[in-house]
Amino acid sequence: MKIIDSLAISSILLLSACASSPQEPEGAQASAATPSTSSVHNYRCESGEAITATYPSTDSATVQYKGSTYSMQIAVSGSGARYVGGELEWWTKGSGTGSVGTLFRHNADGTSGDSVEVCTES
Repeated sequence: MKIIDSLAISSILLLSACASSPQEPEGAQASAATPSTSSVHNYRCESGEAITATYPSTDSATVQYKGSTYSMQIAVSGSGARYVGGELEWWTKGSGTGSVGTLFRHNADGTSGDSVEVCTES
């Protein structure tokens, strides 16, 4: 009988501990999952041009090149990170200073076209 009483008391304590655990306000989890600032990376290209790539989320990139801004969405890649938007694609390999970013023409069939710029993160 003592075992049953001990189990009953343990169960009650366990349930009461779960019921009294503090809960986060409703918007807290959503704001924690969505960063408030974008990750910005600056690249210097072999041609002398500069590219600034901003990553507002893990699924998107905004590329500034020659005075124009291109919004891109993540795409399948064999390695690195590949973003496609309109007629261009931005493909990066590595992270931090010295990583490589290549700007390609994007073919209508979804494949990479000619290389436009080869750049290194500065």
